[in-house]
Amino acid sequence: MNIGIDRLSFYTSNYYVDLKTLAEARSVDPDKYYIGIGQEKMGIPPPDEDVVTLAASAAYPLMRDGELDGVELLLFATESGIDQSKAAGIYVHGLLEMSPRCRTVELKQACYSGTAALQLAIGFVARNPGKKALVISSDIARYELGSPGEATQGCGAVAMLVSANPRLVAIEPESGYYTEDVMDFWRPNYRSEALVDGKYSTMVYIHALLESWKQYAELTDRTLTDFDRFCYHIPFTKMAEKAHQKLSRKLKSPIEKAEIAGLLEGSLRYSRITGNCYAGSMYVGLASLLDTDGEDLTNKRIGLYSYGSGCVGEFFSGVVQPGYREVLYADQHRNLLENRTELTYQQYEDIFNYGVPVDGGEYVFPQYKTGPFRFSGISQHKREYESLVD
Repeated sequence: MNIGIDRLSFYTSNYYVDLKTLAEARSVDPDKYYIGIGQEKMGIPPPDEDVVTLAASAAYPLMRDGELDGVELLLFATESGIDQSKAAGIYVHGLLEMSPRCRTVELKQACYSGTAALQLAIGFVARNPGKKALVISSDIARYELGSPGEATQGCGAVAMLVSANPRLVAIEPESGYYTEDVMDFWRPNYRSEALVDGKYSTMVYIHALLESWKQYAELTDRTLTDFDRFCYHIPFTKMAEKAHQKLSRKLKSPIEKAEIAGLLEGSLRYSRITGNCYAGSMYVGLASLLDTDGEDLTNKRIGLYSYGSGCVGEFFSGVVQPGYREVLYADQHRNLLENRTELTYQQYEDIFNYGVPVDGGEYVFPQYKTGPFRFSGISQHKREYESLVD
């Protein structure tokens, strides 16, 4: 029995900053961003958007299409938590009007938690083949103004329906995974911006990849030539390219830049113009690949590498299913990305400096351009959400 991703929907903010605008404000050459890290735009959530609204908006097409009937497990992966106790997924469950017969849990392990959620969902479906699980990865990448990580900021969410006999991608059972206690990236509870040791994080990312691949290869006897495409965790697109190059060299299978582009480019298109989506990053890449790759990917094997700082890495694989194009949300994704509103630098800074009130008072937030749901205010320390669905 095949188990895997049956539907996949992606959502990001309706606002963005072009990195040329940021480069001008920081007095640097735009090529530092466009070429150096491979990023062009970063998604910026307005004050009435958070990980809950991003997540619910990503999953809304599944709700609209009746795909959430029979879902008895909702796993919400994020490192942008809004409450130390209540899972953000509970809010999403309510906004999506899901059945009360449903387990709902929030998962955290930096950018890896989306893959942890997917693997747990696969286990649930294996035990209950007639049931479905909903996995949502939703995050807002945020660094201090003027910091080295600023240009990699972004936001977004991916909703994945997991089932037996999936229509998109069957996830193969073998995985290689690796854990090591390191401090390459972290965000203490008392901070709203992450801290990162960039060069060290790159080293750990590569090391976890090599170790994960080694285990995977021992389990499967596969080599790099057994894959038609790859999706990597994408803190910035150049990182994915560097990772594949390092893996190829380690395996004494050096690869030219043109070959890397053919294997990875489809997976990088969305991330280049949305920025880092943390736990959703690799799955934004998967959506991008399935939506935009010009070749028919039916029965093609995709190598998947998920990395979360701190750290956990996992290499696994999936096979694209026949008829996958019939169940994509490619047009919806394209319309979203093509119709966003560009922010000036001052607008970006104003939004960045806007802080969610923490005094427990009564607050109603102004309405910006969001998806079907918005973060409407706070009352007595309780977050309030509004559905804009007719």
